[in-house]
Amino acid sequence: MIHQTVLPYKLEVTRDTITSHAGLALLGEFCVGLDLLGVIDRCLPEPGSGAGYRAGEYIFPLVLMLSGGGRSLEDMREIRNDAGLRELLPIERVPSSDAAGDWLRRMGEGKGLDGLARANRRFLKRGLKYDGVKNYTLDIDATGIAAQKESAVMTYKGYTGYMPIIGNLAENGLIVGDEFREGNESPGSRNLEFIKYCIGQMPRGKRVGTLRADAASYQAKIFNFCDEEGMQFAIGADLDEAVVRAIKSLPEGEWRPYRGGHIAEAVHCMNETKSAFRLIVVRRPYQGCLFGQEENLKVRYTAIASNRTESVEEVMDWYHQRGESSENRIKELKIGYGMERMPCGQSEANAMFFRIGVMAYNICRLFMFKTLAAGWHRHQVQTLRWRLFQTAGKVVDHANRVYLKVCRRLCTLFDEIRLRIWEFAQT
Repeated sequence: MIHQTVLPYKLEVTRDTITSHAGLALLGEFCVGLDLLGVIDRCLPEPGSGAGYRAGEYIFPLVLMLSGGGRSLEDMREIRNDAGLRELLPIERVPSSDAAGDWLRRMGEGKGLDGLARANRRFLKRGLKYDGVKNYTLDIDATGIAAQKESAVMTYKGYTGYMPIIGNLAENGLIVGDEFREGNESPGSRNLEFIKYCIGQMPRGKRVGTLRADAASYQAKIFNFCDEEGMQFAIGADLDEAVVRAIKSLPEGEWRPYRGGHIAEAVHCMNETKSAFRLIVVRRPYQGCLFGQEENLKVRYTAIASNRTESVEEVMDWYHQRGESSENRIKELKIGYGMERMPCGQSEANAMFFRIGVMAYNICRLFMFKTLAAGWHRHQVQTLRWRLFQTAGKVVDHANRVYLKVCRRLCTLFDEIRLRIWEFAQT
């Protein structure tokens, strides 16, 4: 019987070594130029026996898997089964998903998180070395991760899960600090300690000059710290009784039009602050007011506290840039790198997985900045996968040399990227 098909092509098996992730080999080569394996093995504990997997043998496939679109530990099988990709990269063996889960649990209960923090700091040092920036803007924000896990507890948003906090640099989107927290921990808990941790992760010669955060960081001790360190800040204000009273005391003549509403400012202080700060307020009508309803007109206020000296409009516009430089970057970390789903039942293991996801995110960002033209820098990782990573290639071993054959259209781009990887590796 003749097998019927819609289209007239036929299927055959090839004995050639084919990889569907030829572009992912470029990211792997960048990891080698970054000395990922060496840094990880130096920063994390050694295996318990000579036959055990080294830390780099767990993390290198995980970084490739998360960057390539994998979303769970089971997806490491794709790296293990891709013989072409493994022949191009220094990947002799890939642990099973069960072994990876056990390793995450052991490292999470031990010194794994501290080791990953040291490794991430070294990668940041390499990445920020020649970018021409000395003073950076730090954006911090907490984000919820829903999880039906044994260790997950109820969050303030009404679902069980976790509430990690993330600090990233607005100038390049790199994540400088992360802390995996339980779901019932307040977003405002220990924020000053987290800010200090992020500052400590900065390489020598680089500093955090400005800080942006939402109302969870509206705390006197954070304002005092910024003043003592000479940092500028813009932080969402909590509309408590004192703030509302200050807003109500603003004369009507001081309000001026601003983006569909009105804006004004007052000088404000808190009981424990050592100096006063600017309270910048935006007033906008409720939706009902926009349709001509004349009775019971109400307005909604949003406010920020700041010590910046620009006009109120410029400070508020600068604060609103958090939407792109912080909130959208966190969204990309969660959705683009599979961090919206935790693989293990233990919080310590999930904290390790989350920090490895942060590392994968940072390495991929550095790869884009250091090897690709400026037109690529605005793309998210999904576009990078579609246009580069998910490229078919043929791996040929001939005359004691390995060749990667790709389509003519991409060969020049691959050559350029590999040259920039080599130049980066020499710095």
